[in-house]
Amino acid sequence: MSNGKPRVLILGGGFGGMYAALEFERALARGADLDVTLVNRDNFFLFTPMLHEVAASDLDITNIVSPVRKLLRRVTFFHGDIESIDLVNKRVGLSHGHEEHCHSLPYDHLVLALGSTTNFFNLPGLADRALTMKSLDDAIFLRNRLIANLEEADFECAAPLRAPLLNFVVAGGGFAGVETIAGMNDFLREAVRFYPHLREDMLRVILVHPGKMILPELGEKLGTYAKRKLIERNVEIHSNCKVTAVTDREVTLSDGTTVTTNTLVWTAGTCPNSLLDTLPCKKERGRVLVNEYLEVPEWPGVWAFGDCAVVPDRKTGKPHPPTAQHALREGKVAAQNILATIRGDRKKPFLFSTLGLLAPIGRRTGVANILGVNFSGFIAWWLWRTIYLMKLPRFEKKVRVALDWTLDLLFSKDLVQFMTVRPSTLSLAEEESEKQASADLVGAGITQVR
Repeated sequence: MSNGKPRVLILGGGFGGMYAALEFERALARGADLDVTLVNRDNFFLFTPMLHEVAASDLDITNIVSPVRKLLRRVTFFHGDIESIDLVNKRVGLSHGHEEHCHSLPYDHLVLALGSTTNFFNLPGLADRALTMKSLDDAIFLRNRLIANLEEADFECAAPLRAPLLNFVVAGGGFAGVETIAGMNDFLREAVRFYPHLREDMLRVILVHPGKMILPELGEKLGTYAKRKLIERNVEIHSNCKVTAVTDREVTLSDGTTVTTNTLVWTAGTCPNSLLDTLPCKKERGRVLVNEYLEVPEWPGVWAFGDCAVVPDRKTGKPHPPTAQHALREGKVAAQNILATIRGDRKKPFLFSTLGLLAPIGRRTGVANILGVNFSGFIAWWLWRTIYLMKLPRFEKKVRVALDWTLDLLFSKDLVQFMTVRPSTLSLAEEESEKQASADLVGAGITQVR
């Protein structure tokens, strides 16, 4: 206890962690007597379903993020990294700042909402060379890469070297992969007309999927429709195929195809956060096992959900899928069960069935299954935008995204690179030292060239 108040510590600010924090925020507003802290390495909540729209220049980069401090006014926010978790002594080691200053925070209730990381399956060189699509930085980096490749390829001197610049590969035919390649394809084919030495037929956009059908979660009918539409738009699809080797200039596929490219986007798998490996609790394939109340059975006061947990479905006997719509509801239920535990009330099990699945596939078309009913084409695309617009937190962001989408109907996409790396700065002491060193060189008759 801290000042007699129960301490709740939430690790992770994705859908699960943020919606748990928002549930506590509402409880605190109603007078709940507890201390709640959310820990996250970013000071914003990222609406990941719209990442591909940032990469494809459909949305401004800030419109899919919401500052944590505007969402949470009563929950304490710790902007930093999680270094260690000690379940025995109920403490979490954290660091923050440029100097990685360390803290140790105690807790009475610990919420594990750590999400997942990209799984590169130990393929040599893949982690160093592949681009991913899990963060805002990833989306910005991909957008910069697409534009940089077009800019370089447009020079006449680059004509013999255009293949690696104009060939693009996406690995993974699930939602992330299909949405990413659809956005990339639309962006590239619209942008190329602004480059006088390039033609659309020079572009090669390739989707690699290990299964028979892309978007398998949506069923064969919608998967077939999505595949047909992408092929109509000149996307190459290699089904029943995997990436087997990666170099700086080539991607080799299991069907014998070798693609000369410097752009491989990897969306072909995830794995639980490596911090979970350090925990002495039961796990399945690296994910923490929890009961129907989202509590780790052998560790009272420890709760887990989302991508980092195996949440049992009482209806099917199988785990709930690790999707955003499940994670945010799991976060709410976990917060309610923590509050019930503190008050001595009865906990409630997590019960939820998937409401629907949707995916945009480019050029204002999409595929969707809502409550068992299939939709495709424009109506599915409209449903995707409408539903996710409503799910965006904060009215301000809803308005900004709606405006961006409206402008996208009227104007072409921006071709501006957002360069996020700047030259390193020197302290005053370092500047003086450098000036003195330069003076010494000049005095010695040596000219410094920069």
